[in-house]
Parts: sequence; C-alpha cells; structure tokens
Amino acid sequence: MAGENSDSSATADVTSDRPPVAVDAMGGDHAPEVVVEGARLAAERDHVPILLVGDPDRLGDVGDLQVLAASEVVAMDADPAVSVRRLKDSSIVRAAEAVRDGQASSVLSAGNTGAAMAASLLRLGRIKGVSRPAIAVPFPVLDSTPTTLLDCGANPDCQPEWLVQFARMGTAYARHRFSIDRPRVGVLTIGEEAGKGNAMVKAACALLEEPEWADQCNADYVGNVEGGDLMAGVADVIVCDGFTGNVTLKSLEGFYDIFSNSISQAVDRGGSKAGNNSAAVVAEELAPIFHHFNAKATGAAMLLGTRGVTLISHGSSSATTIANAIRTADEMARTDVLGRIREAVEILG
Repeated sequence: MAGENSDSSATADVTSDRPPVAVDAMGGDHAPEVVVEGARLAAERDHVPILLVGDPDRLGDVGDLQVLAASEVVAMDADPAVSVRRLKDSSIVRAAEAVRDGQASSVLSAGNTGAAMAASLLRLGRIKGVSRPAIAVPFPVLDSTPTTLLDCGANPDCQPEWLVQFARMGTAYARHRFSIDRPRVGVLTIGEEAGKGNAMVKAACALLEEPEWADQCNADYVGNVEGGDLMAGVADVIVCDGFTGNVTLKSLEGFYDIFSNSISQAVDRGGSKAGNNSAAVVAEELAPIFHHFNAKATGAAMLLGTRGVTLISHGSSSATTIANAIRTADEMARTDVLGRIREAVEILG
C-alpha cells in the first residue's frame, strides 16, 4: 500500500508531545477490526498519536496504541439523541468526553452519524454564536483547491440565517485548511439566475447579498451555483440545507464508485497482447485522476460549529480510509481550525 510503513517498530516513533486522536473503535459497519487496522496504519505510516475507545475484549491486537475502555455501543440504526443520553459508557460518548477533558485533540467516528453529532454537541457544546453545526465536505476540483460543501447532513431543515453562518464557518475552514485568501461563496440551488430556488434559498440569498458579512469574512459572494458546478471550481465554499447537501454527496459518491469500477473492469478485460499493453498505459494515466477524485483520500467530513474537532467517516470505510481520516483529524487539531471558525462566528457576530 502506497505510503504504508512496513516497520512494526514505527509505532514507537509516534509523536507523544501532543494529545492523541480519540477513535471510536466500535463505530462502523466493519468495527472494530477495520477501525483498529486503520488506526495502527495511521500510527505506523503517519506517526499520529491515537487513543482507541471501545471494549478492550473485542478490539483484538492493538499493538502499542492506547485504549480507553467503553462497554457500550450505539448501533448504526439507533436513535442518536436517545442513545447518547442513555448509553453514557458508549464508545462515541467516551471519545467525545476525552476531547472535552483534554485527553484527546479530536474525535473520529465511522459509526452512527447522528450519534457522533449528538455526542459532540452534548459533551463539547456549540461555539458561541452558532445556531446549528454543519457537516463540511471538501469536493475535489481538478488542478485547483477543493470546493467545500456544507451542510452535508446535520440539518435537513434549515433557516435562512443558518446558511449565512454556514458561509462564515465554511469561509474560515477553506481559508485555514486550503490557504484560500479570499474564498468565493455560493448557494447551491436549481439555477444560476437570481431568484431561483425555494423560499428558504431565496431568503438566504437575500441575506448573503448583503455585503457586510462578506467584507467581515474577507470573502466574495458569487451567487447561485448549480449541481453541475460543484467540482468545476466556480466557488470555494457552497452552502445549502443538510437534506440537499447529503443527497448531493451520496449521489456523487455513488457515481464515482460505479464509474471507477466500470473503467477498472474495461481495463482488466484486455484481450490481445496489444490490448493489454494499451490497457496498462491507460490505467497508469488514469490512476492519478481517480485518486484525486476519490473521497477516501480525505477519509472523513468535519463537523463545524462545535467546541472540539469532530470528524465523521462513512460506515463502510476501509482501513485505509480510517487511517486517512485519523491523519485529517490530527491535522485539523494541530492547525487550530476551530480557532479560526470561532473568530468568524463569535467576533463577527
């Protein structure tokens, strides 16, 4: 595996002078085995300090990784808010508490998304001035910096004012993470012409057209953005309600999987010697492009608006995806992206 360190002693080199990433070892479709495998990979390959949170009797071989015992698990189909309140010794609750108590720098979960958000809200709290947190997902743009879409699922129903807060948080996130000096902000809707969209979108656009917030955030509002523009580089931050964002995210993930598998099958079929040689050349040329557009390279989405770094990964994540998500969580904590978001919301009002 590219970038993997095969030296098992590398774990001992993990930086110990910063808090670890608290990893919900029991969360996900293939937990805990795949999560533990991904955590060990992140420790060996990226030298990330890690705190595995879960049932020690079920974790298997964790190598040199630290373990925080948690006896309960929030099921993938469980009610998030009820489960977080009742299962106080669940792995996701204990992981969030580890961040709250300074034992960890950030929390990562591939388990129940709603439970991860609820645990972050109840145990870490919201940044002052944030009405609702939002899930921010970076979408790749060829030969450019990613476009950040939010909200991607935290708030199916939104108020217009929340989209302005999403714009503030997304601008701070994009500037700090992707070094975009003056992010361009758009609203995802059904047409690029002014006045397109439902009542909530129209009201949000009217608020975003006011120049004050953009001047304060050092951003440029570019107006309406259509779905086809998401990865075209027309905006650096795109805001929408969580229902629209989640449908968009899962539609593009599904298309990527179908398209990449179809291309792989076509290349593998080969045929003649000449065909096989051509297939090898095509595969070599396409590999960097497929990697660039592969969501698993980042591994997780960040929940913006809570007083702690919380990352949420897909339930079916592979060990490599988990490792990449852990690396992202560590990076977000080390670079203090929360501080920039707090400034954008608290200071700007």
